[in-house]
Amino acid sequence: MMAGHAETHHDPHLAHHFESPAQQYQSARLGMWVFLVTEILFFGGLFCAYAVYRANHPEVFIFGHHFLDKNLGALNTVVLICSSLTIAWAVRAAQLKQIRVLKLMLVLTLVCAFTFLGVKYVEYSHKWHAGLLWARSYAPQVHHGEGDHGAAPESVQMAPPAGSASEAGAGTAPAQPAPATAATPEHSNIAPAAIGPAGLADEAAGGGDEIVAEPKNAQTFFSIYFLMTGLHGIHVLGGIGAMFWLLVCARRGDFDTGHFTKVDMVALYWHLVDLIWIYLFLLLYLIH
Repeated sequence: MMAGHAETHHDPHLAHHFESPAQQYQSARLGMWVFLVTEILFFGGLFCAYAVYRANHPEVFIFGHHFLDKNLGALNTVVLICSSLTIAWAVRAAQLKQIRVLKLMLVLTLVCAFTFLGVKYVEYSHKWHAGLLWARSYAPQVHHGEGDHGAAPESVQMAPPAGSASEAGAGTAPAQPAPATAATPEHSNIAPAAIGPAGLADEAAGGGDEIVAEPKNAQTFFSIYFLMTGLHGIHVLGGIGAMFWLLVCARRGDFDTGHFTKVDMVALYWHLVDLIWIYLFLLLYLIH
């Protein structure tokens, strides 16, 4: 019995406190799932906060979604879905001892991850220059008629920030000005109607969700947007670091014997990162 147990330790990847590689793998998988549950609880709290603000301030989210580029969001969704395929393929390659395929799949996953961050940089850069930021940093400087990268559509009129002059500037008349008598309601928990929350949709424009005035506390949407997508971006950076580590492990021969636990654990984490983004895309970009 002792001799058999000693023979299992010839595997350089087997820690001394495990009796077999199978036991070590199951323990690692359980530990990773416990970690992923804590991540789900963490983002679950943020989704609850989103739901509360959404229920009580619907006009803020209807207004804010006009400034997000659905095409860029959809591109990032496709990129991350492709990365889930490549990281799953990397796990299979590690199981089959296909080291070259493993390295290729890890590199392709990294390319997808950097592409995702590049698209987010484009989005963040536009928000930064337009002043569509969080909390007190919110100071919109939107040029009407621009539709790229989440710019304000022509049907949206940005109200001047509190304390500023009533005129946005010479030569920048909006395509659809707000009525002179329109006023932002003090209480934003308003019942939805067929043409959208009261005071927001222009019935003459066709009953859509076009907004003719900036609602009060519009910065709430952008605070939630940057908080949730920013934290997700940090998790993407963590996944990139883990995949570089896997490439180092592959180069030194850690997977030559068919050992794939490390790759599988990183893949589980990356699948969660992809799944969270899909929910963010639906809630922030599409639902309005």
